Amino acid sequence: MHVNSNHRYRNFPPIRYLLVLWLFVMSAVAFLDRTNISIAGVHISREYAVDNTHLGWVFSAFLIGYAIFQVPAGLLARRIGPRYVLTLGMAWCSIFAALTALVPPTLRGALLVLALVRFGLGVGEATMYPAASQFVARWFPVGERGKANGLIFAGVGIGAGLTPPLVTGIILRHGWRAAFWFSAVIDVTVSLVWYLAARDNPAEHPLVGEAEKVRIAGVQNQSSPSVVRVEPTRDAKRSIPWTKIFTSKEVFALTMSYFAFVYVAWIFFAWFYIYMAQVRGLNLKASAVFSMLPFIAMTIGCFGGGTVSDWIAARFGLRAGRCLLPALSLGLTAILLVTGSRAHTAVSAGITLACGAGVLYISQSGFWAVSADIAGENVGVVSAIMNMGGQLGGACSASLTPLIAAHVGWEMSFVTAASIAALGAAGWLIIDPMKACGEGGINSMMTHSGIR
Repeated sequence: MHVNSNHRYRNFPPIRYLLVLWLFVMSAVAFLDRTNISIAGVHISREYAVDNTHLGWVFSAFLIGYAIFQVPAGLLARRIGPRYVLTLGMAWCSIFAALTALVPPTLRGALLVLALVRFGLGVGEATMYPAASQFVARWFPVGERGKANGLIFAGVGIGAGLTPPLVTGIILRHGWRAAFWFSAVIDVTVSLVWYLAARDNPAEHPLVGEAEKVRIAGVQNQSSPSVVRVEPTRDAKRSIPWTKIFTSKEVFALTMSYFAFVYVAWIFFAWFYIYMAQVRGLNLKASAVFSMLPFIAMTIGCFGGGTVSDWIAARFGLRAGRCLLPALSLGLTAILLVTGSRAHTAVSAGITLACGAGVLYISQSGFWAVSADIAGENVGVVSAIMNMGGQLGGACSASLTPLIAAHVGWEMSFVTAASIAALGAAGWLIIDPMKACGEGGINSMMTHSGIR
């Protein structure tokens, strides 16, 4: 159909940004769910009589469940849409957040049961980013995807940053189990709001005006710049080009680089609070305050990185905008990790490492924007494969970090992470976001986006 871009129905603010703002909230809640156990870890270790290495197994159990179910979650998001997938995923998480609080330390094999519960939580959380990526691909033109993904992943920093003081306060007043009951209630709430507010496609949303549909479609009629042809939604049942996806060097390089990205990130999510308390000698309250710094930096880096990525892409080309920034940020992260781990004081170590976390997250939106750029309608699947590789990196980090620290020292744990980050930076040198690996990928959209 034809619609006029000057149509009287205009939304302000655009509905797509209101919805992506709620995805930002859901992203924050998702990271509250996954990092609250690291804050409660000191109390759990004491109550269950386990050391950091065994606690790392519990952390890794979440990430293994999260990694294994990435591709199924991506397929589900492609088939039934991000609205239902995210609603069900967050509701599932509320159940397993509550179950975490219900495992008694006197139970035989309690640590194994706790690990299985965290595995189950990972299964539910696996829906978050493949479905969000599918949403961005359907609701945002190419030139806005860096910003949209940056906003979603800024929720990572906010959620993980608010977790230390919030969970510490709950634990000090009501015990560590209360923190998980709190998470369960929050999960149900955000799930319900998303179900009521979201739709799978702009055409299905009653509040999306014609002007916004024009902007989202981004396909101008050659004879009249004010007239736009809105393309119909692609058939979700169309076959997936598995061979093309798995033989794509872009998908391989994205996945390997995201392994490095998440490996480094999980040092902060799982161990930074404990590192500042046990290694740098801070008390629990001071450690909670310092533990906020990396996540504040992540929030700034994530949203700023997405915005800058779109700006560079619009002026110097998509490859420069999408690939240059992640390569530089991962390389600089490696330097800051080594420098911070060798700092003499807790303050200088905390600030330097926090800067490393912030610089790391400048690259975040690049991963997800490129997965959408090259995959088209298969973005849920491609981003899920990438994220599966990333979470395997996180699982390795959660278990290897304390193991390396116990045998060689914490400085070597950070040096190992820095080496992996440097390899992740090198991976971006072979990625070309112009190489489509799926139907409706970037090659079919470049003339519509205004980006060359």
